[in-house]
Amino acid sequence: MTDPRALAWPPAPIKTERLVLRESEPRDRAAAIELNASPEVNTYLGGPRPRAELERTVPEVPGRRPGFFVIDLDGATIGTIMLDPHAERPGHIRPDVGKTELAYLFLPQAWGYGYATEACAAALDWFTAALPGEAVVLRTQTANERSMRLAAKLGFTEVERYEEYGAEQWFGVWTSVTPPSAGGYGAGS
Repeated sequence: MTDPRALAWPPAPIKTERLVLRESEPRDRAAAIELNASPEVNTYLGGPRPRAELERTVPEVPGRRPGFFVIDLDGATIGTIMLDPHAERPGHIRPDVGKTELAYLFLPQAWGYGYATEACAAALDWFTAALPGEAVVLRTQTANERSMRLAAKLGFTEVERYEEYGAEQWFGVWTSVTPPSAGGYGAGS
């Protein structure tokens, strides 16, 4: 297995029908703060972080690291996607299933338009081209109906459910031996 952190970064911006997935820039700082301070966005992620703390701690260019994409819609940041080697993250991990975890945050005003499906599928397409056959995992609370639907649309398969952080969690895996379906929307979309 190739370590995803060894990929050349950043890639050229990834363009879908409506979105651009790109490397973070200084103009994304306000959206990064809003994503992490939003009670709606963080309902299933342990709650929002205090805005004052975020104003002090979020770097000028947030998320500047391999696997971190900003989601741009008509020049505005609407969310982020991260393909992250999850062994360094806290909580339930299963390196025997996959080393890289898909994580995403979208501003509430971007919910319900299919942007998450479109952006995550494009990120998985990119990942498959860069590391063919590598598995990607996803964790979410089973109570998070939007994330559960997205996992199904993207073609994630349940590996297990478990209790963590006082709630039932869902753990799934996605693999693609061949590149996802035509049109840049990924497997199962």
